[in-house]
Amino acid sequence: MSAAQLPASAAHSAAGARPFVIALPAGLRLLNANQRLHHKRRAEYTAAIRAAAMEAVSECPALMDALAAAKPGPLFQRAHVLGILHPPTDGRRDPANWYGSFKAAVDGIVDAGVLEDDDHTRLLGPDMRLGRKVARGQIVLVVRGLGSGEDPLGYGPLP
Repeated sequence: MSAAQLPASAAHSAAGARPFVIALPAGLRLLNANQRLHHKRRAEYTAAIRAAAMEAVSECPALMDALAAAKPGPLFQRAHVLGILHPPTDGRRDPANWYGSFKAAVDGIVDAGVLEDDDHTRLLGPDMRLGRKVARGQIVLVVRGLGSGEDPLGYGPLP
């Protein structure tokens, strides 16, 4: 039985068993905390990242099947997001400086219906990590559904 054939509650359980990888396009202009952008430029970058994340969801057949099975609600009631920064060059990086980019990408997956919202009751993360070098740079989200009270990081009870 495929995820598309499962009832919504079973789809949530089945979808939570394995993570979904949502890769935004390489070369997308990203937000970095060290930049001093004009607010209009920052808004343009944010909108582009958010739209790219939403589009990346729509281009993943397995994720689209799971979303269809979960309708009319979101795919996950709760989820953990791992954000991976793939820099364009070698060198030292602080992945947390790209938080604005990861936040915009998470908003895009909320827009796509993966989560109802990205508040603290529904989302754990994004936990940002440095990945391997990728030409032109890229960010990737790894999204895994969580069961009620599940804490993958071992920090104790969650709401």
